[in-house]
Amino acid sequence: MAVAYPNPGCGGGLGLMADMDKSSRTLSLDGDVAWYALQVRTRYEKNVASILDGKGYEWFLPTYTSRRRWSDRTKELDLPLFPGYLFCRFNPMERLPILKTPGMIAIVGTARMPTPVEATEIAALRKLVSSDLARQPWPFLKVGQRVRIECGALAGLEGILLQVKGRDRIILSVTLLQRSVAAEVESSWITPIPTHAHKKVAAPSRRSLAS
Repeated sequence: MAVAYPNPGCGGGLGLMADMDKSSRTLSLDGDVAWYALQVRTRYEKNVASILDGKGYEWFLPTYTSRRRWSDRTKELDLPLFPGYLFCRFNPMERLPILKTPGMIAIVGTARMPTPVEATEIAALRKLVSSDLARQPWPFLKVGQRVRIECGALAGLEGILLQVKGRDRIILSVTLLQRSVAAEVESSWITPIPTHAHKKVAAPSRRSLAS
């Protein structure tokens, strides 16, 4: 259920803050425990998440709603924003129980060690998923006009602005996976960020770890 809260800095309108849905499980873990990306068999994302939940792990599977049409009906499906991946918090030195999970392929990383996902990227995705804004997978994008959202459910987030069919979209990315998602926003919510405020950072190489 979505809960409306006032946005005094956005003309006194209402923003939307949705309750966290079944896309994640949150535990009281040490703040130093990082998030990692798990590569799983396609269409096994929810099964793996359910098993991890039973093992007591904190997981996050960001999804979006897709409408599929058949000859006799239209159905809404809840699909992963990053097909074949989900995120999990754990101690990388104790990863064997995760690797033994049915449907698991590997933990994404380099040099035979899992590579943490940027905490800010996970926080941005969780904020997006908890909102009522339309979202969808998008080709990885790292160059463009960076903006900050000042109003609405995503206030405080930064991303790259795109205009598609006359509508503004903000692009959020998971650099480790080289994948992005797009969310529709109102043009009145955003302000540009000066280019000199961000330094170019080389994207890390990605390798899946089997152990």
